[in-house]
Amino acid sequence: MNLAIDFTAGVRQPAGVGRYTRSLIGALAHLPDCAHRITLLWAGPARVPVPTEWPHTRSRRLPLPERWMTIAWQRVRLPLPADVLAGGADVFYSPDFALPPLARARSVVTVHDLSFLTHPQTHFPPLRAYLERAVPGAVRRADRVLADSEQTKRDLQSFYAVPAEKIAVVHAAADPTFRRVEDDARRREALKRRGIDRPYLFSVGTIQPRKNLPVLFDVLRQLPDDVILVHAGRPGWLYEPIFDALERSGVKDRVRFVEGAGDTEVAALYSGALAFVFPSLYEGFGMPCLEAMACGTPVIASNAGSVPEVVGDAGILVDPMDSAGIADGIRRLADDHGFRRSLVERGHAHVGRFSWEASARQLRSLLESVAGNN
Repeated sequence: MNLAIDFTAGVRQPAGVGRYTRSLIGALAHLPDCAHRITLLWAGPARVPVPTEWPHTRSRRLPLPERWMTIAWQRVRLPLPADVLAGGADVFYSPDFALPPLARARSVVTVHDLSFLTHPQTHFPPLRAYLERAVPGAVRRADRVLADSEQTKRDLQSFYAVPAEKIAVVHAAADPTFRRVEDDARRREALKRRGIDRPYLFSVGTIQPRKNLPVLFDVLRQLPDDVILVHAGRPGWLYEPIFDALERSGVKDRVRFVEGAGDTEVAALYSGALAFVFPSLYEGFGMPCLEAMACGTPVIASNAGSVPEVVGDAGILVDPMDSAGIADGIRRLADDHGFRRSLVERGHAHVGRFSWEASARQLRSLLESVAGNN
């Protein structure tokens, strides 16, 4: 099978869909019994290095930058078939919501979530407009549609009437970098580098409305003054009201923002935290919850969207708007050492249910099935 993959997110987005793309396709290429030829098609400029040593894999850069390729394919609809640009393919896979025009290849697309429909007020308007235009056509044209969770599968059925048999759920996982940092000196160095000198809660994600950070400012007001919040992530969109809320919160001096941290530093920050807090209003998966569990950190997370599927009984699930409930969970973790230890152990066992290799094998089977129907 000749497989072409839209790898643009893999070279353009350090986190989110970019991480998903690199991890899943990297695992696919490294399957020991993989004999398929893989072409990574990408539009630059690259912000993350293009993989050059993956087995059975070659890469081709598209003739225009990402923005212009998106305009050409999704808005102007120029007849530039992606499978032709890839040098021919039996199956074309897009891990990032949309499908380009294709000449002959069968197609598979991953839709990570439909939050642009369920929570439109939390999305950057131009991106929301793009997704509202591109995703319906992609799910209609695709031979198979992949979702990260059962929640997203239900949303695809509800909003777009996609038949259940057309959708397959392929889970994400925590990358191997995210393991507990047992070295106290390494953890202390990571904290010192970021000026963290007190007990802290940890959160992760692009700073945008759906991550619901203002509720954590309210949580801090209910906790002792020596507890701070450390958030790893860069400003994304519609973040001005979030920083305005911080200015009004009375706890601005107890919040630290960390930008540009690599995976090893983030693993150290996970490992040293009192708890990982994730009050997102909606997620298609919720990968940071697994990363925290892999680092031995107890998780307090939202009971909305797909997060309960990911966390299961290995974390504390709360209403994302219930700051008192989140504060109660933090106090219980601080006071009940047996409960905390139990949650850490359950998290360690639970995270083992998710692996990129297993997901890559599932993906390969689905792609082969689509190719066989050609």
